[in-house]
Amino acid sequence: MYKQGKTMGKKFETSTIKHKLTVTLMSVSLVALAGCSSQSKITNLEPVSTGGGYQAEYRTRGVLDPRIIPASANINADKCAPEAAVSPLPVSFLTNELLSPNDLVEVNISNDEAFSGKYEVSGDGTLKIKNLISVPAFGRSVVQVEADVIQALKVGKFYNSVPTVSVRLADYGGVRVFVSGAVFEPGQVTIGGSAISNNNDNAREQAIGAATVGRRISHSLQSAGGVRPDADLSRVEIKRGSQRFIIDLRQALIGGVFDDRVLLEGDQISVPSRGCFQSGLVKPSSVSPPGAMVFMSNLTEPALSNANSAINKDTRSLRYGTRMLQALVGMNCVGGSKTTNAHRSAVLYSRNPATGTSIVIERNIEELVRNGDRDEYDPYILPNDALACYDSGTTNIAKLAQSFGIVAGAVVLGRGL
Repeated sequence: MYKQGKTMGKKFETSTIKHKLTVTLMSVSLVALAGCSSQSKITNLEPVSTGGGYQAEYRTRGVLDPRIIPASANINADKCAPEAAVSPLPVSFLTNELLSPNDLVEVNISNDEAFSGKYEVSGDGTLKIKNLISVPAFGRSVVQVEADVIQALKVGKFYNSVPTVSVRLADYGGVRVFVSGAVFEPGQVTIGGSAISNNNDNAREQAIGAATVGRRISHSLQSAGGVRPDADLSRVEIKRGSQRFIIDLRQALIGGVFDDRVLLEGDQISVPSRGCFQSGLVKPSSVSPPGAMVFMSNLTEPALSNANSAINKDTRSLRYGTRMLQALVGMNCVGGSKTTNAHRSAVLYSRNPATGTSIVIERNIEELVRNGDRDEYDPYILPNDALACYDSGTTNIAKLAQSFGIVAGAVVLGRGL
């Protein structure tokens, strides 16, 4: 009886283990099969499929007959508001030296050390020369300020005869300007500063005169994230107190001469929108974004982790004008074994910068590589976009087989118990 009970106990224990392994196998199978099932269709709040998204390249391939649809560029252009006419006036890149708070000026009065020296334009826009009344300087040229200094010396009767007065701009200071409209990061930006790029350049430090690229409108637009692809560069507006200027920056995209004027403290720059996506603006230039920071994920075959793919865990900088397929190649999502990678897909998460609407675009990677009309459905990458790769069905089956192998091995082991 004792041996019979011991044998029955062992059979019961083995049966229990097999039952547990069977349940485990079924559970893993269900999970794996669920992973192989097709994902639900991605939906967007914009009419992306018919070319109604921010860029027509977002639309889905094959939804409409490509033979009766104009190219993506034409679909985008159909939404464009007219640009301003080309100005017949010649544009000069030379600008008058207008003073702003924080600018440094050199004042020389008949070699009189009591008044001569270097002065900074005050926050209230005046030049406060010691022992003299304040002289208005904001938005004025050094010639105008020089005339006021001479007049102040006359009124104060500091000299028996009018002295020799020289007021010269020594260095530009930093200014705050306000950028709005069709730029990626509208808001207040601080631009400019010392014109001296080398602290050891003594000759330049001691010279009278100043030049700067940091105080120009192009730098302010780049500091605000750069102009968006829907920007109207023919009507960029600068507000300065009661004054209003309209300038044409279209030549900035093709290397031409444009009115890249020096800005003053408090200037307001507004970039209107044409209401359409212009691929010609998605390129490096003096007014474009300095680059596109893109969030990436490549936790897939053949790269088993972001680190092995040389992808930072947060973001990666791409050249402005990069398309989705180029970015996917850089992520190691293209190529590899045809057996496992031929049907991989990728998703692009973007946001309409004009409306704030989020968009998710899915692409079959091999279709982008092999179809001759790829440019029609290969979106441009915009700043702060996100990209992710998905495994192919073959890779999923391989992973499923590995799971079955592990569980099957455990079942075989259980049979031996």
